[in-house]
Amino acid sequence: MDTVFLVLLGVVFAVFAFWARGRYASFLSQSPEHYSSAQAGEFDIRTQFNGVILCEGAIFGPFGRVSSRFEAQFECSWENNICVMEEVFRYDDGSVQNRAWRLVLSNDGSIKATADDVVGTGTGVQMGDAVQLKYKLRLPEGSGGHVLDVVDWMYLAPGGAIINRSQFRKFGIQVAELVATMRPVSLEERKAA
Repeated sequence: MDTVFLVLLGVVFAVFAFWARGRYASFLSQSPEHYSSAQAGEFDIRTQFNGVILCEGAIFGPFGRVSSRFEAQFECSWENNICVMEEVFRYDDGSVQNRAWRLVLSNDGSIKATADDVVGTGTGVQMGDAVQLKYKLRLPEGSGGHVLDVVDWMYLAPGGAIINRSQFRKFGIQVAELVATMRPVSLEERKAA
């Protein structure tokens, strides 16, 4: 009887430790308030997501290995508080993906986000030097057509680059992660190209 009790106590402790780690010491435990001090400057998506943005990154599979690398170019344009972000991704396997986001920024910093492969409307907020978006992403049929829960964080670096980290989950289990850098292209760089 003592052995059964100790095993059950161990299982309860393990479940509690797993829950506490996820709640208080993981990627998902971040909140926008953690970034309200704006150490790297104020992240204003109207400024950072305006014009041409170059992006490079990698996608990691469920076991932490790189499954894909990509380069992308975004064209962002604003009309009042609505941004259209046209994206062209070029993957290391030679495939090309075109996407478009429509972002609506409210005066309080909250964001509504839609795209053709987003189920419903994503929600987010800009606060301090970070932006958080949460949405449901439908994968292409060639990738199974699954709908994944996505938490997307973008952090403003001191030099103006944006560090993007996203986690993709199915039934609460992480199945992929994206890490990328985004850098606005200046008007001078565009003229020189």
